[in-house]
Amino acid sequence: MSKKEQLYGLIRANPFISQQEMAQALGLSRSAVAGHVASLIRERRLVGRAYVLPRERSVLCVGAANLDRKLRTTEPLRMGTSNPATAAETFGGVARNIAENLARLGTPCALLTALGDDSAGQALRAHARECGIDMTGTPVLPGVATGTYTAVLDAGGEMAVALADMGLYEQLTPAFLASRQAQRSAASFVIADLNLPHDTVALLLDEARRDGIPLAIVAVSQPKMARLPRDLAGLRLLILNRGELEARAGRPLPTEAAVRDACRAVRAEGAQDVIVTCGAAGVYYTAGHTAAGDTADNTAVAKAVAKAVDDLHWLPAHDVDVVDVTGAGDAFSAAACWTLAQGGTDLAEACARGLRAAALTVQSPHTVSPALTAELFSAPLLNDKD
Repeated sequence: MSKKEQLYGLIRANPFISQQEMAQALGLSRSAVAGHVASLIRERRLVGRAYVLPRERSVLCVGAANLDRKLRTTEPLRMGTSNPATAAETFGGVARNIAENLARLGTPCALLTALGDDSAGQALRAHARECGIDMTGTPVLPGVATGTYTAVLDAGGEMAVALADMGLYEQLTPAFLASRQAQRSAASFVIADLNLPHDTVALLLDEARRDGIPLAIVAVSQPKMARLPRDLAGLRLLILNRGELEARAGRPLPTEAAVRDACRAVRAEGAQDVIVTCGAAGVYYTAGHTAAGDTADNTAVAKAVAKAVDDLHWLPAHDVDVVDVTGAGDAFSAAACWTLAQGGTDLAEACARGLRAAALTVQSPHTVSPALTAELFSAPLLNDKD
């Protein structure tokens, strides 16, 4: 195959690819790449650069897409010894899970992640295509394994421990995101997980402040809270669990008052709203918006507003029979962000929808429930023991 045909194949696979990326992939100079591009345009095989404005702007998810392995004990878990268990593999990753949930809710969505050049990466891309997730801008990294996440569940379906091999996401650098600027600018809402490097998260926050595209950040673990910058101006929503909020605060949060103070501190740092998930118990959420100008331009005013508003509220989770908790938090995040992306402003409604999506997910053996649809939020919740 000629270099021009190879180049044409790269463009077909990723219309947002830069000439520098094509040059590196094919071992050509930039001028040679430019010449081939000009030739393809003359042949009418290309009509110009990929600054495409979609008919309907999509929600863009940025972060992890893994092969998930679940090991579930068939008897009560005993540490320090061998346990009989069943094993299963599925597709996972916080950003990928959220994207699939959004697609099942009927929302156009795109996923920027990194895949290895292995069978797992090929399977993830094929599954995304089947779900309706656009992975146009996602690179395949040569000589690198696709990310994996291994969860050990007890006999009741609760997570005992999880192990993650996600070093390839360090390749999602600010420079990489800059190379996908056209695709990112077309998004109506951005959701990022904290598998991204610190500087990449900082870039997303800078762009949210500059461009006004709403940004939600979803925490993934206590250690990775270090990837969240101190300045959160421009952040529409931060979703994290209680342990992750403790990591951010740098202290235990044993009471509701302590959680309230920590949420106020996060809002004073610039976040417009915060949701704190508490597993099977329910969620805390803030209410009473801080104006974007206050958070971005006047920290003193933002702090005063945050302190003045008793802004922490609580919603209990639905009491349902648990099959598997894996993916419940991602379903919650997807439904909550979906509500905001649809133009909603009521965080109580967003959390209520998130809890319904999570309840559906824990009743399913799948990481993303195939039963999830937008109609869920207008129908009675099945199997609620309340």
